[in-house]
Amino acid sequence: MTLRQLEVFLAIAREKSFSLAAKRIHLSQPTASEHMQELEAELGTTLFTRRGRAIALTEAGRVFETYAARIMSDIADARQAVTELDGLKRGSLLIGASTTPGIYLLPGLIGQFRSRHPGIELRLDIANSRIIEERVRANELDLGVVGGHELARGESCLAAGLVDELVLVVPPHHPWARRRDIAPTVLAEQPLLVREEGSATRRVMERSLAHAGVKYTVRMELGHTEAIEQAVIAGLGVAFVSVYAVNGEVATGRLAALRLRGLPIRRHFHVIHNDGRALGASARAFLQHLDTVRSKPPGLPPSQKG
Repeated sequence: MTLRQLEVFLAIAREKSFSLAAKRIHLSQPTASEHMQELEAELGTTLFTRRGRAIALTEAGRVFETYAARIMSDIADARQAVTELDGLKRGSLLIGASTTPGIYLLPGLIGQFRSRHPGIELRLDIANSRIIEERVRANELDLGVVGGHELARGESCLAAGLVDELVLVVPPHHPWARRRDIAPTVLAEQPLLVREEGSATRRVMERSLAHAGVKYTVRMELGHTEAIEQAVIAGLGVAFVSVYAVNGEVATGRLAALRLRGLPIRRHFHVIHNDGRALGASARAFLQHLDTVRSKPPGLPPSQKG
């Protein structure tokens, strides 16, 4: 039994596909299949059921998955412990982030961190919140940065000091464009553009509006914040987006932003971690860096305040 076989097994268990798993860990599909044949021969049982293209874990596979994940987590911890012998002169850190913090907030913070710790190899993976949460639970990320997160069993929130606000954006020619705010009741008059299921931005928006009893009509679902911004500019509807994402567009007049009167929609970006995995020195240093930069979200440009 080899570590490579365990890596292949866990990738297939997650992706539920030999081809997707092979692509993810940079192997050919025949090589991945060969690893699984050898592993199943070693264990004397089948780990996956295969019905056409559908892949699922057998009972033995589900049992084995727990131990395989633990072994790979211990290996990652061992490697991190070795790198810590040099303090922070070298190390590695894999961070996953949902779309808004990953694109609009973290790159600048990571740049500052790298200038302080140039020997730490840092990688940032971006996906929607649901995927990042799943990867943290699967021990595939050292840290995850997501918005509006509810902790699952085995997770801990290590930091929640980065604050975001969702603002309502409209095209510059819109009747609301020169307004500071609107009554929540009139939101139903306009078609609303929303992010895809699994997006924390959508989850926070839906929760806040439902709690306040605000009615709205969804016209279109889009899979990326920038796609929503372009759709708003094109006049397809209005949308709630992070102030971090649209501050530049509002400043240049390509979009206008306003708030619902008496209903601020704010959230914290949470830094989450799998409790089953030791927190390495590089991760601890990154958390300390975040402690020094926690702040309120940027305000809207002056033209949008009055």
